[in-house]
Amino acid sequence: VQLQASGGGLVQTGDSLRLSCVASGRTFSPYYYLGWFRQAPGKEREFVAAMSWAGGSKYQSDSVKGRFTISRDIAKNTVDLQMNSLKPEDTAVYYCTAKSGPRMSTSLDDYNYWGQGTQVTVSS
Repeated sequence: VQLQASGGGLVQTGDSLRLSCVASGRTFSPYYYLGWFRQAPGKEREFVAAMSWAGGSKYQSDSVKGRFTISRDIAKNTVDLQMNSLKPEDTAVYYCTAKSGPRMSTSLDDYNYWGQGTQVTVSS
């Protein structure tokens, strides 16, 4: 599986951005989860959001709940992250990721596939 993320950029506090991740190399079964992690300078990579490829389950971290929305498009094989009301603390490199198996996880060790990352910078 190859994951290609895009959509990052430099924005101001309160702005919105939409990240997109195109997956190629396989057709996902319903038992895949696709999601996003982020890593700020000097910090560990942390879970942001994930959803089942079947579409029935979505999860967000408490820090982004109510501001970020994850979605997927089966026809395009993409998973997007709509980020609203951005804050300076959202500044990080955002990574698209995927895991096989029926259980959702917030642990990066459980994710099998990773994209290259896209930089999001929110100025105050």
